[in-house]
This record gives sequence, C-alpha cells and structure tokens, in this order.
Amino acid sequence: MASSRNREYGFVKSDHSQLIEMKKGQYVAGFSVGILFLDDCWYPVLPGNVANLSTYDFPVVPRVVPNCTQDRIHVGDPTLVDDVIQTAQQLEREGARVICGACGFFGNYQKQVADAVDIPVFMSSVVQILWIKTGLKSHQRIGMLTADSDGITESLFDSCGVTNVDDVVVKDLGKLPEFSAIVESRGSFDNGVVREEVVQAAKELVEDHPDIGAILLECSDLPPYAAAIQQAVGLPVFDFITMIRWAHMATAQKPYYGFI
Repeated sequence: MASSRNREYGFVKSDHSQLIEMKKGQYVAGFSVGILFLDDCWYPVLPGNVANLSTYDFPVVPRVVPNCTQDRIHVGDPTLVDDVIQTAQQLEREGARVICGACGFFGNYQKQVADAVDIPVFMSSVVQILWIKTGLKSHQRIGMLTADSDGITESLFDSCGVTNVDDVVVKDLGKLPEFSAIVESRGSFDNGVVREEVVQAAKELVEDHPDIGAILLECSDLPPYAAAIQQAVGLPVFDFITMIRWAHMATAQKPYYGFI
C-alpha cells in the first residue's frame, strides 16, 4: 500500500538525483490541505475566514460539496454523506495530504470521511476539543461560540470523538441581529457590528461561566474575530485556522537546513 501513495511530491532532495513520481489523475502539486465548502452561502468572506484563501500563507485547495446546503449540514442529513465522501476522495486523488471542512457541522461526517480516504481528516473545529481539554485544569471547561446551537448535538460530538459533552458550554450567535446575516445568507453585513456582537457574546459566556479556560469557535466565519475575542476575554482561542495550520504543519513540514 505505501508504495502506491506517492506522497513525496514537494519533498525533493537537494541533490535532485531522485526519481520523481506523480499519481495518475493528479494534475497539481505543492498543496497539503484540501478544504470542503458549502454549496449555498451568500455573504462576505473576510480575510481570516476559512473560505478566504488570503487567510493562508501556504496553498490550500477548496472544493464545494454539491448540494451541501446549510439546512442539510446543520442537521447532519445522512443523505448528504455520499457527496461529502466523493468530494473528499476527489481532493485526495488530486494530491491533498489532509482533508478539512469549512463548517463546524461537517463534523457530522467526520467518521465516515476518515474511513473513506487514506489521508488524515479533520472535518470540524470541534475535533480540537479533546486536545484543548487536555491542556486545561481538570475543573475547567471550554466555551463554544456557534452559529446554530440546535446543531450542536451528541451525535456531532460523538462523530468528532468528544465523549464528555459536559466539558463544553455552548453559546448561540445565530439570532444576533447582524451575525444572523451569515446564517440567513443575506449577502452583506456590517463588519464592525458583527465584531461587537461576537466579542460581547464571548465576554458574556466567560462571565456566566467562570470555569471556562479556553474558547472554541465552532463556526468557520468566526476566525476573523479570534484576536479580538482573545484580547477581550484573556483566554486561548481555538478555531478552524488553528486546526488547519496544525494539519498543514503535520503533513508538509519544510526541513530545517541547518540541522541536516
């Protein structure tokens, strides 16, 4: 099996004397992360957003999952799983070394996609919960900001490997006057107002639950505000970008030339 994977593209030795191979069906190279996107979103995607490619200082390849609407993914529609898997497999054929999602509710399909491809899969920012919890005091919990608290189900947690839901305190942003433009795909929003709403929600979450030791941004539209949240609450903030950067570094590290 290992010889058929041909994952060495991008790792060319300095003497250039090696045989270079590429998989049949792979038409580009040099990227590590393939990212799955929704099919029906209509609102600005700012720098820092998972869907804004200027967010990354390394190449990623986006791919829309056909028929993947917010309504379907938020409830973990089981009839969507084949489209999600087929899109992930296409990214794998094209050279992705890791698959990530661009919506926290892609976590509903974490187990199925991980079983369907031969590369690591991190479909949702929610998969970071176990790692975050490990770094906190035993009594501390994680505060989660989400676009739809109704979609934060035990099934989602289970798919993402989270066994103790009591470790997480959830706050819904989906009904906030301006942030709701994202959930409702209204096509525009006042960025300053959204920032104020999100930061205020984070402050309320921490004030209401003093045992919170870190913040997790479930929604892929929240990373542009991560720094403001971190500054306002004085706690570590994890999101899709912390996850995607971690996945990239694990699969596409550059050599430290001074030590070889």
